[in-house]
Amino acid sequence: MAWNEPGGDKNDPWKNRGGKEQGPPDIDDVLKNLFGKFSKGGNNNGGGKSGGPSLSGKGFGLVAVLAIIIYLLSGIYTVKEAERGVVLRFGEFHSLAQPGLQWRLTFIDRVIPVNIQSIRDQASSGSMLTEDENVVSVEMEVQYRVVDPKQWVFAVVSPEQSLSQAFDSAIRYVVGHSKMDDVLTNGKEAARQRVLEELQSIIEPYNMGVDLIELNFTNARPPEEVRAAYDDAIAAQEDEERFIREAEAYSREIEPRARAQVNRMNEEAQAYKERSILEAQGEVARFEELLPQFEAAPVVTRQRIYLETMEQVFSSTTKVMIDTEGSGNMMYLPLDKIMERQGSSGGANVSRTLEGLRNQGADLQSQLPDLPVTRSTSNRSGRN
Repeated sequence: MAWNEPGGDKNDPWKNRGGKEQGPPDIDDVLKNLFGKFSKGGNNNGGGKSGGPSLSGKGFGLVAVLAIIIYLLSGIYTVKEAERGVVLRFGEFHSLAQPGLQWRLTFIDRVIPVNIQSIRDQASSGSMLTEDENVVSVEMEVQYRVVDPKQWVFAVVSPEQSLSQAFDSAIRYVVGHSKMDDVLTNGKEAARQRVLEELQSIIEPYNMGVDLIELNFTNARPPEEVRAAYDDAIAAQEDEERFIREAEAYSREIEPRARAQVNRMNEEAQAYKERSILEAQGEVARFEELLPQFEAAPVVTRQRIYLETMEQVFSSTTKVMIDTEGSGNMMYLPLDKIMERQGSSGGANVSRTLEGLRNQGADLQSQLPDLPVTRSTSNRSGRN
């Protein structure tokens, strides 16, 4: 018969007699019974009973074993991958705990985890006086990383506060030795680099175990009372830079053209020089050829030279003049007017008119054989 069926109370493992609710015993009751047995064992020992000392020794041994197990388990801790644990034993540095599952002496050792991989940042801001006695509002931020956990914990009392104070000091020193325009405009990069160097020199003697990675200007502006005027000044500087860039671009564009023009003019001048020299040499050669002819027949040569020269002079005009020697009379033939009137009649009429003029000139020359005649016409292509 099962213990939980009627009449089976004698087999109840939980000793639930008298119709009590079935279930596990109460822990408090078990402990009371256990300590009650220990106390009875102690009294029996004092009374001289033989079973007391054995029961008391077993109880204290069990408690001691449980206490040792709990103590050992309480010393287990974990160090994260990005951290290193600074182990203090009685408040003094003992060792560095590596990432993973570690154990310490509870109530004796203390472990301070320090992250050595994450990038930390520290900000600083305030109104500062520049070298030229102007007030500027500066906001900067420094990024750093802990490289030595022991020094980070023991070098100074509060490393983050100490770094913040050193950062403020470096910024004020650099801004105080700089001009306002250098801090707000073109000198920002130089000021940033100087602040980084100054901060490094300040924290180096303290051996804080940090490595400065980057320092940036978050904001730098003048006081609000002069903000409008300063914006106008900045706009003027930007216009100046823009005009300078435009002038440089125009210079780069116009300079090659000017150089090309200069080269072309030099080449043209050189060509004109060579052409003039050759023409002069040709004239000299021509006159040298005419010299023997002139010496042999000076009158005829002079007359021929005169006629050739006059032909060149009158080659660009449409007028024909016939001079009669000794009479003072000159005949004028307005060929340009005649050609304009005959232009609508076609080229044949012009050719006939020119042919008639040539015949008239021949008749006049036959009538006056001893007079020099000069005839010059243009547009010789119209005769053909």
